[in-house]
Amino acid sequence: VMGEMNPPRKTYVLQRGQYDRPTSVEVTPALPHILGTPTDGSGQSLPNRMALAKALVDSNNPLTARVAVNRYWQMYFGMGIVKTPEDFGSQGEAPSHPDLLDYLANRFVDSGWDVKAIIRMMVLSQTYQQSSQATRQQYVSDPDNRLLARGSRYRLDAEVLRDQWLAATGLLNTTLYGKSVKPPQPAGLWKIVAMPSSYPNVFQPDTGEKIYRRSVYTFWKRGLPPPQMTIFDAPTRESCIARRERTNTPLQALLLMNEEQHFYGAMHFASRLLDRSDLTEDQKIMTAYETITCQLPDEKTVRQLRNARKSFADLYDSDPGAASAMFGDNNDPGISAISDSARQVELASWTMLTHSILNLDITKTRE
Repeated sequence: VMGEMNPPRKTYVLQRGQYDRPTSVEVTPALPHILGTPTDGSGQSLPNRMALAKALVDSNNPLTARVAVNRYWQMYFGMGIVKTPEDFGSQGEAPSHPDLLDYLANRFVDSGWDVKAIIRMMVLSQTYQQSSQATRQQYVSDPDNRLLARGSRYRLDAEVLRDQWLAATGLLNTTLYGKSVKPPQPAGLWKIVAMPSSYPNVFQPDTGEKIYRRSVYTFWKRGLPPPQMTIFDAPTRESCIARRERTNTPLQALLLMNEEQHFYGAMHFASRLLDRSDLTEDQKIMTAYETITCQLPDEKTVRQLRNARKSFADLYDSDPGAASAMFGDNNDPGISAISDSARQVELASWTMLTHSILNLDITKTRE
């Protein structure tokens, strides 16, 4: 299929594109003249797919490198140097920093198209490491931060959010390759969209370590993608999306508060934290906050979290049944085996504190 026929099959212009109405005008493979005429090692022209590949990455064609680095920039800054990554033509938006775009494109090509190297250069720059905090006047004069005078602030993408809290709580399964997996999802999923002849037509969640694999391995059914992803604006994959929309809806907050895996992650982290007998209560709070948010809490934050932890403990002290109910369907045998009421209350209170930190705006937002 991928090889060239020798001799090549003769091809003719079709009347109105109909395959059964060929004309006498013969056509041969060729590239648009604007892409030049790539040649092989002997100087022979290459009128085939190899020619197209060579033309795309030719040093005289800066467009491919510009488009690539613009998308990498968009990934880490929330918006590309060219705001319309899907359109670099006359109807697209002009680059905010054309010299920077050319510089990055040239560095990308000179490095041998090294993706890791160009991303490393971006994230180690002072521009990327700026704080998003700024004066009111700066936000009014440049609301989209096109001048890059401050750090970009935006909500993380769906896959990044999920992988981040899995990693922070110690659940992330970093196994590479293999089949897609089906993390737990609401009961009855696919019933309204799955045809009897489709495969699979019944959602059967995976178990064990599989459900904590990175989001790139999550199984997608075209008729009904994972709701945990689409609620956070992940594309449905029915068409190519060069730029995701970002919304803020009550459903997103409700998902983070009630999603089964999210809650279990908080309990798993809290259980590991309580095993640290070498830490005081405040040190445990600071460890939880720093691990999840990558920020050090100030004294006011520690005091507020300490008071919140005590409020949770008082709540479960007055209602031990609510604490024990947390441990019924837990996947961790060590946690589900806890039967001591005082221990259940302690773990429940730390679980709710961890869960609260996981739901902070700073946790799901690039500051």
